[in-house]
Amino acid sequence: MSETIVAIASPPGMGAVSVIRLSGSCAFEIATSVIKGKRLPEPRRVGLRSVYDNAGRVIDEGLLITFEGPGSYTGENVVEFTGHGGIMVTRRVLERFVEAGATPAGPGEFTQRAFMNGQMDLTQAEAVMDLISAQTSLALRSANEQLDGRLGRTCEEIRAKLLGATAHVEAFIDFPEEDIDPEVGEVLCKALREQSNLIAGLLATADQGRILREGVRTVIFGKPNVGKSSLLNRLLGYQRAIVNSREGTTRDTIEEVVNLRGIPLRLIDTAGVRESSDEIEQEGIAMTHGQVARADLVLVIRDLSESLAESAEINIPDGARRLDILNKSDLEDASWAEVRGLRISCESGDGFEDLEIAIAELLSLDEAHWGDHSVAVNARHQACLTRAQASLSRAIASLKAGDEPELTALDLREALTAVGEIAGIVDAEEILGEIFNNFCIGK
Repeated sequence: MSETIVAIASPPGMGAVSVIRLSGSCAFEIATSVIKGKRLPEPRRVGLRSVYDNAGRVIDEGLLITFEGPGSYTGENVVEFTGHGGIMVTRRVLERFVEAGATPAGPGEFTQRAFMNGQMDLTQAEAVMDLISAQTSLALRSANEQLDGRLGRTCEEIRAKLLGATAHVEAFIDFPEEDIDPEVGEVLCKALREQSNLIAGLLATADQGRILREGVRTVIFGKPNVGKSSLLNRLLGYQRAIVNSREGTTRDTIEEVVNLRGIPLRLIDTAGVRESSDEIEQEGIAMTHGQVARADLVLVIRDLSESLAESAEINIPDGARRLDILNKSDLEDASWAEVRGLRISCESGDGFEDLEIAIAELLSLDEAHWGDHSVAVNARHQACLTRAQASLSRAIASLKAGDEPELTALDLREALTAVGEIAGIVDAEEILGEIFNNFCIGK
C-alpha cells in the first residue's frame, strides 16, 4: 500500500468532464509537481488549476480537490482532478500523473484500500459495485442498505453471540473437572438455535439477491411465428429482434434486460421449437431447450390466430415458473374460447399492462412483496452462511449428545470463521482478489 495509485474514475469514452483520482502517501506531492508548484487547495476545497507537461505546456485546466487521510474514501491522502472529458486530453493527464511518480491502479484498488484501511467492511466494499451496477430501484435500495453497513452489522451481531457461546464452552475445556450440565447445555443450544435462525433468514434472501444483481432469467418460448420476437420488442420498447413471417427467422438467442416494476428481467428470445432438417436451426432449437432448463421464468407464447387443433400443448421442464401467454388476441380463432391464458396483442399492445402485473405477482418480487428485506446476500455471503449454519447444527447436536466440549468448540470456531469472512473480520486475504477484480478501474 506504499505506492500512490492513479486512475480515471469517470466512465470511459468522451463526455463533458472526466475525473482523475490519486490515492497514497505521495498524492499531494505528485499533484503539486504537475501543477508546476502552485499551491494545492485546502483540503475539501476546490481550486482551479492547470496540469502542465514536462515542457511547461498546459495539458488541461480543471478543478482540483484534495482529501487528507484518514478522512477520505481510501483513508489515505486523495487528490481528484476534474477536467475536460475528451478521450485524448484525459489520457494525457493520466499519463502526466504517472510520469510524476504515480502507479496505475488495478481494478477496485481504491475500494480495496478503503477496506484495508478500515473505512468500510467487506460487505460495504462489495456494495459499491452493486450500487454502480444497479439497474432497478430495488437493486439500488438494496445496495444502499448494504453500503450503509446493515448486513455487516447483522453479521457482527451474530458473530458476537457465537463468540460468547464459544467462550462459555471453552471455559469448560480449561476446567475439565466441570462438566456441561444439562441445564447449561440447553441454554447454550437455545442461544445457538437463535443465531441459526437469523442465519436462515439471511440465506432466504439469496435468491432475491441473485435476481436483483443478475435479473430474472426469463425465456420466451414457443413454436415459430407465434410472436416471440414481437413480445421481446414490445417489452423493450424498441425493435431489437427481427420480426418476419418466415419460420426460423430467429436461430440464435437474443438477450436483453428490461426493468419491470423494479425487477430486472433478463429477457431471452429463443428459436421457435419445431421439427427441422436445417442443421443451423436444429442447433438453435437445442440452445432454446438449454435456456429453458436454466430459466427462472418461462413465458410460453401461443398463437390465437390459428386453430386450437394446430397449436399443440407445450411442455417445459419442472422447476421454472411458467406463464401462458396467448398472442394475437385481435385475431382470435373461435376454437380458443374456453382456453385460459393471458391474452395480449403484440401488434396493438393490448393486454401488456395485465402481463406486467401477472409477471410481478408470479415472481412475488415487486416493491410491495419486498418488504423490509432490503439487504440480500450474494453468492459469497451465501456460501459463508451455509458453512456457518452447518457448523452450528453440528455444535447443537454435539451439545445434546453430551460429547467432549472440544468437539463443540471446534464446530463453533468454524461457524465464527465463516460468519467473520462475510465482513472481512478474519484474515480474508485469499478472497480479496476475487472480489475487487470485478470492480471497474478507478473505483
